[in-house]
Amino acid sequence: MRKYTRTHEVGKVAVSQPALTSGSGIVVIEPQFRPEHGHADAVTLLDPHGRLAPDAASVMDDAEVGAALRLMLFGRVFDRKAFSLQRQGRFGTYSPIEGQEASVVGAAFALDPGRDWIVPQYRELPALLRHGLPLTRYLLYHFGHPLGGHIPEGVNVLPTQISLAAQLPHAVGLAWGLHQQGRDGVVCAFVGDGATSEGDFHEACNLAGVVNAPVIFFVQNNGWAISTPRERQSAASSLAVRAVGYGFPGAVVDGNDLLAVHAVVSGAVDRARAGGGPTLVESVTYRIGPHNTSDDPSRYADTEALEDWRNRDPIVRVQRYLEARGKWDEAAAERVRAEIDAEINAALEEAWQVSPAGNEALFDHVFLADTPRLADQRRTWAKEH
Repeated sequence: MRKYTRTHEVGKVAVSQPALTSGSGIVVIEPQFRPEHGHADAVTLLDPHGRLAPDAASVMDDAEVGAALRLMLFGRVFDRKAFSLQRQGRFGTYSPIEGQEASVVGAAFALDPGRDWIVPQYRELPALLRHGLPLTRYLLYHFGHPLGGHIPEGVNVLPTQISLAAQLPHAVGLAWGLHQQGRDGVVCAFVGDGATSEGDFHEACNLAGVVNAPVIFFVQNNGWAISTPRERQSAASSLAVRAVGYGFPGAVVDGNDLLAVHAVVSGAVDRARAGGGPTLVESVTYRIGPHNTSDDPSRYADTEALEDWRNRDPIVRVQRYLEARGKWDEAAAERVRAEIDAEINAALEEAWQVSPAGNEALFDHVFLADTPRLADQRRTWAKEH
């Protein structure tokens, strides 16, 4: 990864002149992007040993980094709990975040939960929690309870989306609506690299460019679309280069670097808030675990590549950074893990106390009010049961 330390004014910076964002600036790939740059030009600030690049400065203070680390650890701990529960038949299919924590959390910390929106795919639990989604609701979703898909009032997130890229047209519509209402909110839509091969991705990007929607397409390039490797999905050396065809900038960032992800997404947020329109951010990371609890990556994943990426663990990187600053140690790690365990267990107990939904719940929350056809179906079902 190349290290970027120069700062530029607000606006678009050609990749041939790499730089680090400062304030409301952003490193982007302009239309003159050349494929040979590829991921070698990914923005990175923090190396695997937790050391800042020479002359680089974090745009997050120590308290923010500590809070981000806690959320990253939360994702890692929750993965273990979810896998255990799923194997016991007490939890639905689950997609772990392991290895991608910096990608998700770095982006989330660049957003304002009070005015910005998150449109998730299915691997963004820490981001949803920071934005205010109760953990109990997330658990209920994986219990198969309809209440799990109901987002509380005032929480600016959309429900989990399993169908690849299907949420992106909604994200653009949401962003366009905010713009039309004169509000300064920004929408961050999370997708994986596999989703960029879907028609909904291209249609959403095209519309976003046309209407100049304040939306960030945050692509977590984790190397795999289930068992299909990244290199078999696209001939382009970078997914971010696709932004050029839609008339807006793209950026490539080291997705295992919390500080770099935060800096790049912060720049994209500032740009969108100022009326600059969409940005496509490609966060280069790696899926350490399986695609989900029904997957067996040992059948297709390269063990050497996996070990290499394990050595780039995003959590270890942040811990080393804070340790060097006297803000983290093993005692702090044990305390935080204990707090997270207690929080997850309390939420599980609360979720397990919620009464199961009856079959009649099939008709609830389809429309704001029953349509004549839905009302007739509800009556018919009631008579037969």
